[in-house]
Amino acid sequence: MKKIITIAILIVGLGFLGWQIYQKASVSDKDFKMRRRNLTVAVEIAPVQKTSIREIGQFTGSLLPLSEFKVAPKIAGRLEKILVNIGDTLKGAQLVAVLDDEEYHHQVNQAIAELEVAQANFEERDNALQNANREYERTVALRQKKIASESELDAAKSEFKGQQAKLKVAQAQVSQEKAALEMAKVRLSYTQIRVPENRAADLRVVGERYVDEGAMLAPNTPIVSILDIGTLIAVINVIERDYPKIQPGLEALISTDAFPGQTFSGKVVRIAPLLMEKSREARIEIKISNDKRLLKPGMFVRVQIEFKQHENVTVVPMAALVKRNGKQGVFEVDRGEKKAHFVPVELGIVNGTRAEILNPPLSDAVVTLGQHLLEDGSKIILPDETPKDRAPRKSGPPGSQQRQKATTGARP
Repeated sequence: MKKIITIAILIVGLGFLGWQIYQKASVSDKDFKMRRRNLTVAVEIAPVQKTSIREIGQFTGSLLPLSEFKVAPKIAGRLEKILVNIGDTLKGAQLVAVLDDEEYHHQVNQAIAELEVAQANFEERDNALQNANREYERTVALRQKKIASESELDAAKSEFKGQQAKLKVAQAQVSQEKAALEMAKVRLSYTQIRVPENRAADLRVVGERYVDEGAMLAPNTPIVSILDIGTLIAVINVIERDYPKIQPGLEALISTDAFPGQTFSGKVVRIAPLLMEKSREARIEIKISNDKRLLKPGMFVRVQIEFKQHENVTVVPMAALVKRNGKQGVFEVDRGEKKAHFVPVELGIVNGTRAEILNPPLSDAVVTLGQHLLEDGSKIILPDETPKDRAPRKSGPPGSQQRQKATTGARP
């Protein structure tokens, strides 16, 4: 029973002590706010402006060529010549490399010879068919006169049909050998490795070289890479917040460390239809004209995209925005009373330096420095004013001037 009473007394005592601490903390907090409200604070101010403001997105990315591919042979062979070097400009279906073509020339000659044999065989079968046809017609005439027997007519007819079939075979062989000759010529043409012709390409250059002359190449072994750099693509990734703001056709300004102070214009051409699940970012492609060939694929770029622009709106510096009791607002300056009043505001466009105020209307100026010391209604000292109670600064400790005069008077 004594233990229970003791515990109860301790609980009551601790509760009373906590209540006392809370009361003192509340009183001290109120006193602090009252002192800060009555404190006169020197501040800096900025005028409320009526001007235009733009919402601009800042992104980073990389430059890619409009197209990029590797030139490779379709057949195996020894690389005899490479006719281009890194950085060379290519035109049309330009010859890039040559393979050893001796074997393929022999294949073409062999195909030509086999075609000639097939054509001679066709001519022989054609003559045999004509002879069989004349013999068949003669036998038919003799049979009608009862001179030739039925069996002789059947034999002539069978011979005629047999020669027709042999002629068709010979004709098929000729077609087959013609196809073989065309295939041999195509394989021979594969020894001349050219860039595929593309009239839509602006400026094709050689990007990389992978092999040297004399190397034995298998089919599809890369020789050089070809880049189209007349037009470049800036690839950026945007987060979910900015994704709905970007539309095809938006203008973009591109800058790079290689050319400080210089910007290049581009236009949004493609927007990915999905955001990557891991990064929550979407791929955006911006087309950039590169007529002067200053930009190169692989460069790191900074991209500015203007989302929207508002004209003749109320604008304040970003430094003026503060939060009080969870509300965004500004401290508006009352020059007559020399006070600052906290005004909750509704924001519109916010960029790196300025913010648009939708509501309420602001008139004169707002505080941009020192607002962390202010409460609603705090007294302020404006930059062009000096407090009356500020005494002139002395050059030394008290009595130093009198001592200096006395010392001066003692000199002869």
